[in-house]
Amino acid sequence: MQIDKLRGKELDQLFQSILSLKDLEECYRFFDDLCTVNEIQSLSQRLEVARMLREGYTYHKIETETGASTATISRVKRCLNYGNDAYEMALDRIKEQDSESKAT
Repeated sequence: MQIDKLRGKELDQLFQSILSLKDLEECYRFFDDLCTVNEIQSLSQRLEVARMLREGYTYHKIETETGASTATISRVKRCLNYGNDAYEMALDRIKEQDSESKAT
């Protein structure tokens, strides 16, 4: 796990800060202060690439729809195949939350 190389007080503080956010509006405000627009877009693009890969889209379709480079798509695919299953976990949770909100 590469994140082990990064572990430390500062990273713990960052993650604890993210975990403390109460809703979507707080997330928008926090990340707007923390990151550049390009950094936020890159993170959200990677998650969308992961969703599309998981759903079986081709590299060409993903590249066309998201604007992601083939290098980014390959990196996300490598994480999906050999990573910590974090994309899967997050995407499953989002899907579950969407299902619950549509049911109510």
